[in-house]
Amino acid sequence: MTNSSLIKKLDLEGYVESFEKFLARPKSIIMQGDTARHYRYIQALASVEFSAPKPIPPLNTQLNRLKKQAILSLSEMYAFIQIIQYFKSLQALSLPFLLQEWIGAIEVPKEIEAIMGYFTDEGEINSQKDDELLDINEAIIRNKRAIKESLQHILHAKNIQEYLVDTQIHFINDEETLLVRGGFSSAIKASVVGRSAGGFFYILPQSLSDLKAKEASLLSQKETIILRYCREFSAVFSTWERFLNYINKEFDRFDHYQARVFFARAKDYEFVLPQKGNKIVLSEFSHPALENPKPITLSVDKNILLVTGVNAGGKTMLLKSILSAVYMSKYLLPFACNISQTVVGHFSDIEAIIDDPQSVKNDISTFAGRMVEFSKLFDKRNAIVGVDEIELGTDSDEAASLFRVLLDTLAKRDIVFVVTTHHKRLASLMASHESVELVAALYDEEKRVPTYTFLQGSIGKSYAFETAQRYGIPLDVVAKAREVHGEDKERLNELIERSTVLESQMRQKIQALELEKAKLDKKYTRLEELEMSLRQKYESSTNTLELAYKEAISKAQDAARAKESKESRRLLNEAFKAKSQKKDTEIIEDKTKEPLKVGDRIKYRSHKGELLAISGNNTTIEVDGMKMRVPLAMLKKIYETAPLPKPKIPKATASVEKSGASVSIKLIGMFGDEAMDALDRFISDALVHNLHEVQVIHGGGKGILAKLVSQYLSSHPKIAKFYRMPGNLGITIVEL
Repeated sequence: MTNSSLIKKLDLEGYVESFEKFLARPKSIIMQGDTARHYRYIQALASVEFSAPKPIPPLNTQLNRLKKQAILSLSEMYAFIQIIQYFKSLQALSLPFLLQEWIGAIEVPKEIEAIMGYFTDEGEINSQKDDELLDINEAIIRNKRAIKESLQHILHAKNIQEYLVDTQIHFINDEETLLVRGGFSSAIKASVVGRSAGGFFYILPQSLSDLKAKEASLLSQKETIILRYCREFSAVFSTWERFLNYINKEFDRFDHYQARVFFARAKDYEFVLPQKGNKIVLSEFSHPALENPKPITLSVDKNILLVTGVNAGGKTMLLKSILSAVYMSKYLLPFACNISQTVVGHFSDIEAIIDDPQSVKNDISTFAGRMVEFSKLFDKRNAIVGVDEIELGTDSDEAASLFRVLLDTLAKRDIVFVVTTHHKRLASLMASHESVELVAALYDEEKRVPTYTFLQGSIGKSYAFETAQRYGIPLDVVAKAREVHGEDKERLNELIERSTVLESQMRQKIQALELEKAKLDKKYTRLEELEMSLRQKYESSTNTLELAYKEAISKAQDAARAKESKESRRLLNEAFKAKSQKKDTEIIEDKTKEPLKVGDRIKYRSHKGELLAISGNNTTIEVDGMKMRVPLAMLKKIYETAPLPKPKIPKATASVEKSGASVSIKLIGMFGDEAMDALDRFISDALVHNLHEVQVIHGGGKGILAKLVSQYLSSHPKIAKFYRMPGNLGITIVEL
């Protein structure tokens, strides 16, 4: 289907005409190339404030002539100059990176830049660049002034006053003339230039002939100079024909972008980028042809959307709306919708089987024409097809069976169908199919008018009798038609109607429940955030207390060193035990969480590790190759599929060795807090025995233990300095 034919069938003619007014020059509205790439450039351009380009004529013919070294006119060359000047004005703006990378990279040849300086804003040769041209232009101005003064003198001459119709100077065929009555020849010698509608004469006085001849001579001289410039400039343009061809194409591309941006701003429209797949979700969509539309919210998840329901209820417009949304999205034309919830799939072809295809000339009936159109679909894939009144033109029962098989077969070729029908047998045959989505056009029974709204998941009644009555068919005729139709079929329609109402009520209740669930989900999320905030505050308070405790212990150790006694050592040991007991009691059990077990992957503060053992409210964990004892409540379970490999656990040994003036401690294999307690006691003992240098053996590994040792030593007031032993032996030298 041709683009113009599809636009007409979808009622998008006015929309397209409105869009084309924003283009700087006429062209197809279809952009060739990568749609996603075009979308990124449009979005980038939409973030910039810039001026739209002035109208510029197409230049493909001029480019072909330049290939043959033809001479262009000033206006033709100025069109190229305008394109280049516009791109240079864009380069002066602060553009997003994507646009700067494209437009900023355009370099204009110096020869063409030099030619640009010869043109005025009106597209004429700047006479300031050429003394001879300047003299001619000034002479032309003086001559025109002399012609005007001469005419004014003639107008005020007494012998011609009685023949003058008015005292105006009239321009006829670019000539200054006077309007006079018949008989003027006795008063003035002149040639007749034309006749007025009132039978008067436009005359050119013979006394002006010399001035007119001079003007013609000056204009001829000017044209000679202009022709010389045209030859020189055209020769340069021919040399740079490939650049001009490039800049012309880039301008067309930019013209597509800018027209879409300004069109979207003017109409408050949104751009919808086609997504992979054939899913369509329209949210608050309005067809641009409707003046006061009821926005459509509808989803198409299956291969066949079957639309039934009331006559004149908007079924055809729903079909056109879905296909129009796909068309506009495919070519990045903006439209009215809720952009946050609208999704449009990507389709290679869009087909609209809407009109009656009957043709007397080609001897094709309505049904035969429909079959011709359907036969063409067997050559297509990844298409969306709209079919209005699918059973049109043949027996409805036979059509139901035929079209069910046709739709089933074609749907397997990745073709999505939007079908409208009044035939309930087709609807009932298709309703149970897993690839079919039902939509009903609704009817207001109280007001007895269509609502132009739609309900997914149900079959709608056509309300043929009500529609006939609404459009002026006499009541007695409608009543007799009901009688002929039969009570049984009427009851069937009533059941269908009732089921539609119940379906609508059920969906409203489901929607209300979903809203309530969304509110509860928000509350649950807020509670989780609050819990996390409280836990962070708790951990922060605990860290603060631990720092205060360490500071107090340090001061107590200083006091003990000043006056060493067994009692002071005993009190310090009791303080350490009290600290450990305090840690054991700081447990907040969360019974709502899944219980942890040995082997689980866990998170402790900002670290991840593995749970090795559980003892009451305490646990043993391994983090980054280091074992630690931490409260159970401080752990969170991590759900990971691949557990980390267990490192080989070295045997933990701690010893204090005194050899002459040096003392060392081995911390390899200890838990983090156990190692710090041992190191604290070791440093206290070294200070008591007045040692000046000691060694801390912590090993290499992942450096966790070495980092803890460095943090402890840097905060200890009695440490003069410390450094690592050369050779990466995992030993830190400490000077007291």
